[in-house]
Amino acid sequence: MAFNPHTAEDRSEMLAVIGIDDLSELFEPNPVEVRRPALDLPPRLTEMEAAAYLDKLAAKNLVPNGADSFLGAGSYRHYSPATVSQLLLRGELFTAYTPYQPEVAQGTLQIIYEFQSLVAALFQMDVANASMYDGATALAEAVHMAVTAAKKKSRVVLSGTLHPNYLDVIESYSAGSTFEMENLPVPTDGLATSVADITAAIDDNTAAVVIQYPNFFGTIEDVAAISDAAHEAGAYLIVATYPVPLSLLKSPGELGADFVTAEGQSLGVAQSFGGPYVGLLATKQEFVRQLPGRLIGMTTDQEGKRGYVLALQTREQHIRREKATSNICTNQGLMATAATIYMSLLGPEGFREVGRASYNNAHYLADQLAQIDGVSVANGGEFFNEFTLTTPVPAAAINAALLEAGIIGGYDLGAVDDALANSLLVATTELTSREGMDRFVDIVRATVA
Repeated sequence: MAFNPHTAEDRSEMLAVIGIDDLSELFEPNPVEVRRPALDLPPRLTEMEAAAYLDKLAAKNLVPNGADSFLGAGSYRHYSPATVSQLLLRGELFTAYTPYQPEVAQGTLQIIYEFQSLVAALFQMDVANASMYDGATALAEAVHMAVTAAKKKSRVVLSGTLHPNYLDVIESYSAGSTFEMENLPVPTDGLATSVADITAAIDDNTAAVVIQYPNFFGTIEDVAAISDAAHEAGAYLIVATYPVPLSLLKSPGELGADFVTAEGQSLGVAQSFGGPYVGLLATKQEFVRQLPGRLIGMTTDQEGKRGYVLALQTREQHIRREKATSNICTNQGLMATAATIYMSLLGPEGFREVGRASYNNAHYLADQLAQIDGVSVANGGEFFNEFTLTTPVPAAAINAALLEAGIIGGYDLGAVDDALANSLLVATTELTSREGMDRFVDIVRATVA
């Protein structure tokens, strides 16, 4: 039954106040063809017919679960144990909202507390918040945190090896802000941030330096050296990362980062055509009051029993909202729960196995591709599970040949920089098969011949 709170008398009274007799008069300025378009709709279908038709349409898609995929660029096809999706379907998790009442939300609060603890341990940072929308917004929030913490400094230096979408989000977030951003150019030679270029870009007014580890092109950068350069100039270091490589690499916290962010999709969250995902954000204890979102704490009640509370809540939803440091009012609770279950299931050794398999597959594939005449790996330094391939033909031609063979190719870097039109960003994970990699190599060889 439709619900309409207004009676006929209510509607008549409202129309009289605005001086019209009928609701349709409000729409008269709009052309009739817009108000009542002629819809050329197909004949109605039964439920069975509609389901069959939609299945037919869906079958035209080439999706990672049904094909070999080498596409990464920020979203990766990792295996998510069945337990993750099964637990997420539980009603108390699937429908849970922000835990404003701790006395009835202890389970939700504990999950978020565990999530924060796992993220802080992964990054080797003091504290992590409850979760952000995605990796891009988490990074934008970290930039604002750093500028706020730096007080009178108003410049942010952004590496040219940052994910281009992250750069776009930072610029959108910063519209109307008083700080200045300096975007360094894409380093086409070696595809790695130069410590010398970073040092040259930093001045006395620089609040923060932002880099990615591994960077967008797959290269593992010298974070420690960049950290030293930033700190010597009195600037903070913000590191955007990808969780899986941290299973084997040194953590950003160990390398001197002040703020660490990441896209958490690889932690048991489905790719889902681009979202919803979950952003990770961690920092040092001294910046805890600048953290957006909320922070869950563990305490004891009057009986000495362990309990969980909202230790720091978002000002933007409560009193003193003019003091808010962010407009983040919610968190990706369900996706954060998925990441928590995933990390808990795998544990440190299982997580390292995922990292080893992803790393080994990428290096096997890169070695095979580098043996093809005219083809080379463009990364100037080490890479983890993603690398940039340079070929004598446009990347679009490589991807077209792969697609024809039922393979999802890499990311065409011509979309980032015209100078990289013949470069392809290739990713592997623990799900990449040896057979699929060999087919990839054969197709590239035939295409560039």
